[in-house]
Amino acid sequence: MKEQSNNRPLSPHLQIYRLPLTAIVSITHRMTGVALVFGMLYLVMWLMGIAAGPDQFLETQSFLDSILGRLLLFLFSFALFFHFVHGIRHLFWDAGYTFEPDQLDRVATLEIIMSICLTLLVWLSRLFV
Repeated sequence: MKEQSNNRPLSPHLQIYRLPLTAIVSITHRMTGVALVFGMLYLVMWLMGIAAGPDQFLETQSFLDSILGRLLLFLFSFALFFHFVHGIRHLFWDAGYTFEPDQLDRVATLEIIMSICLTLLVWLSRLFV
């Protein structure tokens, strides 16, 4: 067998290679989908607490009123809006739009900004209601 040349190019290491923004957004979309599943499981537990009576409901509600509970609700709402906005992006892709290389990163950036803005809008609107 002939020995292979050592001059062949090597794949870049993960420390060198930088994922494109569209890949990062795609991975984040999958992660937010998983987070939404766990959030929905907690929602079911919260509804079961309502059905179980006032004592169980107060226990569940006290967790949501804690700092950790509010942080989880904030992250859940961000995951919900990010997943929603990325779904709209997929609708545009299904229609054949925004596939040009110069638009990919711009739309991904817009997607992140819209998710953050929608999340903050909901949480800040709570102050005025």
